[in-house]
Amino acid sequence: MREHLGFLHASSTIVKIAAWIFLFLGIISGIGILSGRVPGKTTIDGVIILITFIFFFFFFYIIAKIAELLIKIINEIKKE
Repeated sequence: MREHLGFLHASSTIVKIAAWIFLFLGIISGIGILSGRVPGKTTIDGVIILITFIFFFFFFYIIAKIAELLIKIINEIKKE
């Protein structure tokens, strides 16, 4: 199990970066739609996009935190 710790750490970092990218793009697109710069989209569409991207941010961030927690648990088990 110890040989997978590098993969878990790298994937946790990559998933965190993806989470922040989702949040950034969601805020940019949501604000663009809410400000009326996208023709054919209503403010409800902007709110839905904001909520969706915020959900994906928290989802990916929690997955990354679970991977970090798993690394800590494996390290604690190996110490004993």
